Amino acid sequence: MPYTNYETWKTTPITNKPLLSIVIPAYNEAQRIVPTIGAIASHVSDLGFDWELIIADDGSKDETVPLVQEMNFANLNLLIAEKNGGKGSAVQRGMLASKGDYVLFCDADNSTPIEEVTNLLDRLQNQGYDVAVGSRAAEGASESNKRFMRHLMSAVLRGIVKYGFRIPVKDTQCGFKMYTEKAAKHLHEKQTIMGFSFDLEILYLARKYGYRIAEVPVNWIDAPGSKVDPAKEARRFLRDLVKIKRNDWQGRYGGAA
Repeated sequence: MPYTNYETWKTTPITNKPLLSIVIPAYNEAQRIVPTIGAIASHVSDLGFDWELIIADDGSKDETVPLVQEMNFANLNLLIAEKNGGKGSAVQRGMLASKGDYVLFCDADNSTPIEEVTNLLDRLQNQGYDVAVGSRAAEGASESNKRFMRHLMSAVLRGIVKYGFRIPVKDTQCGFKMYTEKAAKHLHEKQTIMGFSFDLEILYLARKYGYRIAEVPVNWIDAPGSKVDPAKEARRFLRDLVKIKRNDWQGRYGGAA
């Protein structure tokens, strides 16, 4: 009974350690944060386990924070930032605040439908992986409505990552990733990139520390109103590539896990 489960999750605090934490970074998401929370909560509440939702605000200047506060859901934790620190900063705060055995990060635009969550959870819970990466480039994935400039940027950046970083993932930037609790805490404590490219650093560290990484094909829709500026983010991405390599050369990341 999906609606009954949803109502219970909204009104009754869980008393056990959650199996899953879901972290959503949010910056000026007033137009879509409520529908996204509703879609996620209604689906995950029917999966039969205890879970929590964390909205990591990133210094929003619109009504994002008041809207989430007004929902007053029993198992929703809102983290408020005094100022904008970048998407990576919001995700980091959410990951470090999470309590679940597994932790999913997903975007506020719900571009990767929450129905994909069980595919990632299966890789960690039943197949022994530490990190599961939702991928738009893996065999079996699908993309809809993707703009030409995002196609071009993705192709170029994937080539750089493949040959320059040797990360065993074709798509590092899809906003749908799940970690075991240990991997989530360890990787995000080591995180230094607080902007768009934080995903790349996290996966670079996951490979460096020997975590098992699964790339999982997902369905993905380029949601209207995306805040991604392909040209600007490509420049930042290239800058952060250099920073990650420099951090490693300087020993900032330390040795194996």
